[in-house]
Amino acid sequence: MIARLLLALAIAASCVAGPVAAKEASPAVAPTAGELLLADLPREARATIALIDKGGPFPYAKDGAIFGNREGHLPRQKRGYYREYTVKTPGERTRGARRIVMGAKGELYYSDDHYNHFRRIAR
Repeated sequence: MIARLLLALAIAASCVAGPVAAKEASPAVAPTAGELLLADLPREARATIALIDKGGPFPYAKDGAIFGNREGHLPRQKRGYYREYTVKTPGERTRGARRIVMGAKGELYYSDDHYNHFRRIAR
């Protein structure tokens, strides 16, 4: 009787601990629908994010400027919540169309078409 009780407790414990342990052991961040993994971004976008993470210096004077979200493609926030950063485009003589936009809470968005579409970056 005691052996059956111990066996039942062991089985119940493994059922509860199994999925939790597997979830904690997973090192990768799984993106949700519409999100990009950092590794899926162009090399230049990853370089821009590295500069953002260390606070610069940034190659363009407008990097770090307030992004107004006038088109409303990002979640609505008060003015000043978002900042924009240029992603260099190989062969482009100007700032080009690619941007990273960062929210005040650290969320990152990528646009490769000058703010027409954004995808959140999973980190």
